[in-house]
Amino acid sequence: MRSLGNGGLAIVVGSSGGIGSAMNQALAGSGSFTEVRGFSRRSDPALDLLDEASIERAAHAAKETGLGLRLVFDATGFLHGDSFGPEKSLSAIDPAHMAHAFAINAAGPALLMKHFLPLLPRTGKSVFATLSARVGSIGDNGLGGWYSYRASKAALNQFVHSAAIELKRRAPESLCVALHPGTVDTGLSGGFAKQGLEVRQPAEAAAMLIDVIDELSPDQSGGFFDYSGTSIPW
Repeated sequence: MRSLGNGGLAIVVGSSGGIGSAMNQALAGSGSFTEVRGFSRRSDPALDLLDEASIERAAHAAKETGLGLRLVFDATGFLHGDSFGPEKSLSAIDPAHMAHAFAINAAGPALLMKHFLPLLPRTGKSVFATLSARVGSIGDNGLGGWYSYRASKAALNQFVHSAAIELKRRAPESLCVALHPGTVDTGLSGGFAKQGLEVRQPAEAAAMLIDVIDELSPDQSGGFFDYSGTSIPW
């Protein structure tokens, strides 16, 4: 990652998942950072998006390394699980499902921003990137459905855009962005990849997202981009 310089700390949140694990391995193998650290519910310290205290502990552990934090990559997300699945119609909306989707897809990443953005250095390029989804775009929504996932990712995009404005006042060269990875062969997308869609393996998706992050400039902070670096409408 040429644009971030050499050295410093990179963090991957959700490092036990498909994209997170691949991103952790790719960053560790890049030689661009002094240390690459992954956080998940299985790490030490553990990080659980539903537990703000655990996020605060992870941020403290990152600070205690004494390394400049150059990259935070949030690979978390929730689409389906247990008896919950994407809603095909309004009649399928369930308050508990919706609350959980917002907790993981919007409130959780917002808490990551709360605790990790203040650790980004005041000078030099650094990046906080979180995985959003094209279906979170209001302007690109031509099919409807998937209410909880769409709305929670749209909320995430708003958090990113607002946090980027605040971040710029303290660290003008830093970025806070939302990234759409495309359809990736992971547990999240399993069973929902429609015929004809290009499905990427996690390692390929991670490599493409690294390239996008590397090419982004500070004036693009607060934006929403896909795996090719193309801006996605809100």
